[in-house]
Amino acid sequence: MTYVPFTVQMPFRSYDFRRLVRRPFRFALRPIVALLMSASLLLTGCGSPIKEVLKPLEVESTNYYRNIAKAVDYAEPQLHQMPDGAALEPFSINRNTPTEYWNLPLEEVILLALSNAQVMRDFGGQVLRAPATIPTIQNPLIVESDPRFGLENALSAFDAQFASRLFFEKNDRALNNTFFGGGTRLLQQDLGTMQNTISKTTTSGTQFFARNNTEYDSNNAPGNIFPSAWNTNIEAEFRHPLLQGSGVEFNRIAGPNTQPGLFNGVVLARVNTDISLAEFESAVRNLVADVENAYWDLYAAYRDLNSKIVARDNALEVWRRTYALYASKRRGGEADKEAYAREQYFRFQDEVEYALSGQVIEGTRTNSGSSGGTFRGPPGVQMAERRLRLIAGLPATDGRLIRPADEPLVSQVVFDWHRTVQEALALRPELRRQRWVIKRRELELLATRNYLMPRFDATGRYRWRGFGNDLINSDGNVPNSFDNAWDNLLTGDFQEWQLGVDLNVPLGFRKAHNAVRNAQFNLARERAVLNEQERTVLSDLSNAVADLERAFQATQTGYNRLIAARDHLEAVQSTYQSDKAPLDMLLEAQRRFVDAEGRYYRSLADYAIAIRNVHFEKGTSLEYHDVFLQEDLTRVMRHETSRDEINYKMPGAPPATEPVAPPEAPAPEPPAPPGNSASLPPQTAA
Repeated sequence: MTYVPFTVQMPFRSYDFRRLVRRPFRFALRPIVALLMSASLLLTGCGSPIKEVLKPLEVESTNYYRNIAKAVDYAEPQLHQMPDGAALEPFSINRNTPTEYWNLPLEEVILLALSNAQVMRDFGGQVLRAPATIPTIQNPLIVESDPRFGLENALSAFDAQFASRLFFEKNDRALNNTFFGGGTRLLQQDLGTMQNTISKTTTSGTQFFARNNTEYDSNNAPGNIFPSAWNTNIEAEFRHPLLQGSGVEFNRIAGPNTQPGLFNGVVLARVNTDISLAEFESAVRNLVADVENAYWDLYAAYRDLNSKIVARDNALEVWRRTYALYASKRRGGEADKEAYAREQYFRFQDEVEYALSGQVIEGTRTNSGSSGGTFRGPPGVQMAERRLRLIAGLPATDGRLIRPADEPLVSQVVFDWHRTVQEALALRPELRRQRWVIKRRELELLATRNYLMPRFDATGRYRWRGFGNDLINSDGNVPNSFDNAWDNLLTGDFQEWQLGVDLNVPLGFRKAHNAVRNAQFNLARERAVLNEQERTVLSDLSNAVADLERAFQATQTGYNRLIAARDHLEAVQSTYQSDKAPLDMLLEAQRRFVDAEGRYYRSLADYAIAIRNVHFEKGTSLEYHDVFLQEDLTRVMRHETSRDEINYKMPGAPPATEPVAPPEAPAPEPPAPPGNSASLPPQTAA
């Protein structure tokens, strides 16, 4: 049969029949098409070709169908409500200025982030690039409830099982020997069998069975006592492994009825859950670290903006004075000096605008430079505030501008090296996860060695039988107690038992030896990985401790430099006002002071992150922020018993200086006549 495409003309557009039949109502069209084709065959005869019945319509081009076939289908979005933060425009330089400030301490920001942490967010865009790999709070639950390798699945292997089988047969056959037919060569038989079994596997590997077998047989054999009879029995059976598969330890590790390398015991399932909990702790730690990174980035951005606003206002005053001298053509108002002062003002104005808005660049985040994150500098107030909202799970804009309420620590913090090393090796979640992996490999090796023994099982069975004309009903007319099968069974006249052993020995144990070697290789690999992880942790810890001392020394040096720059600026300003210092010296002093002030506050934020990085590397980052996981009972107990530990945070510290909105850039005056080409400075400062 040749496939012939045709079109169905509709009022507004034509539809391709091949596309039409793919739709949900194609099943309804099939009987209609079949009916039409059958009627056409009856009317035209079997010899008529199908092409005379369905004639294709002439079309000018197939581009329409090609475009439909190549079109990409998109799912229709169903937005029931506007996402958080999508209703308001973001803050920017020229519009949507904040109406109020939201002073937040670091502890409250971390609490907000953890309260909104259905997904462990990061600054790397993993939720968009690889959503299947991003950690969530459901990850440990998913591992524990896995229907293949979860804890409940492993426990279900030891649950009691009920099985039932019921079959009916009609046999009608000719036999070559009357012996097999019970005295007849033409056997006609109605046969029914039913079996009900309850089985249970214990933790030692022993299998118990309680079973009832019932059979109904009605046939035409002349040697039968009854035309139809019932056989029923109740039996109890056990199978206990003596070598391979024996023992509570093996069955808790491997589970019953498993193969080498395919273990799914209760202990391994719990180890998998512990591994997932260690991974979850690492994800929570990284989230808290990124929250703190964004918090101190925002703090440094506010301080940087404030210093640049002050510098811009000072430059504005200098420009005004220089322009006044320039307008009156007095000494000190030369054109080059006026242009120099004007350039200084616009330079600081440009820096103010950048410090306020910022740029979409990478800020401080985990696994960037160091595990906890290396301070990258202020990205701008508005950009840093949006990053903090992103990592804390807050709306992108709610009409308020977040402002840090905590100040960085300025006193020196010294860690005991030996205690720090011990804590790092004991508490780092990556090392604890790897130790759980090693424990799993050790358990797998222990279970695999069990397969080096032959399968040698002891078996036993005890059975009570019953036979009768009926199964349950009794009419009292049948002799020899064969009235019904159940009454006959309960008399106990027919009892059977069986004891024995079952031996199965694979010659050479090739599969078992190969499985043991593979388990040994896996264990050696994981131990080598742990050794390298410990070396890496100690190296990162050394870097963090050394960087902490560097960061503290930078705060000291930066503070001394700030004091010197401030004294120098005050001295130059006093000298300049008495016309004893040139203009370029004053402008240079202003630049030095702005640079020293910004550098000092950046060093404070860097020092705060350096303290956190030491805690990050030694595995006490969550404890440092008073964050405890529910199953982490050891940390909770240690926290309750260690009352003498130092809390490096300073809640209730004075908030950062409130930034002043920058003034609008002054519009230069039209070019003046030759000899007076300077533009007028703004008359008021914002």
